[in-house]
Amino acid sequence: MSINFKKGLAEFLGTFVLVLFGTGVAVMSGGDRLLTALAFGLTVVLMAFAVGHVSGGHFNPAVTFTMFLKKKLSALELGVYVLGQVLGAVLASGLLVVFLGSNAALGANTVSAALPQDGFVELLFGGLVELLLTFFFMLVILGVTKSEKTQPFAGLVIGLSLIAIILFGFDLTGVGVNPARSLSPALFQGGVALEQVWVFILFPLLGSFLAAHVSNQLE
Repeated sequence: MSINFKKGLAEFLGTFVLVLFGTGVAVMSGGDRLLTALAFGLTVVLMAFAVGHVSGGHFNPAVTFTMFLKKKLSALELGVYVLGQVLGAVLASGLLVVFLGSNAALGANTVSAALPQDGFVELLFGGLVELLLTFFFMLVILGVTKSEKTQPFAGLVIGLSLIAIILFGFDLTGVGVNPARSLSPALFQGGVALEQVWVFILFPLLGSFLAAHVSNQLE
């Protein structure tokens, strides 16, 4: 079994469980902010320990893009990782449809009414939230994985930071900061979620780009 296939499989499994548990709890808890934050954060911790030693435990195209920009991954690895992540996320959302018997609510991200209401401006505000949260998330990931002293605790720190991010941004965008996690439920749910999914793909990637650039300046 090739090393790239192993890494892709690890990313597939990690993202599958992350989306299944995270969005599943979000839906079944009726959108409870704390339970959703804990589900996503704890799942990151668990899967980082389960398969993170194989691939680094990204489970998120934004993380993979950041690592590619930091020259820690090749273009081939970037493709393998993202493919595994997207496939794992889509399978998880599809399985939720089977479990829940409906695709009406699958934990998709949408821009909240709490943001300024003015069509495209509203989407830009939502995008700004996603960009800033992703930027912070990537800085934490880059910081905790840089030193050999902190690497053993990376999964825990990253999971805790995701919990904090979701607690803050849940009522604004539902918190994507992960294009695979945002895309997969939107594909099944359709409607507004699918119309707005570009916000949750583009702006987290912009946040990743910014984080990688700032990180370079701090080194």
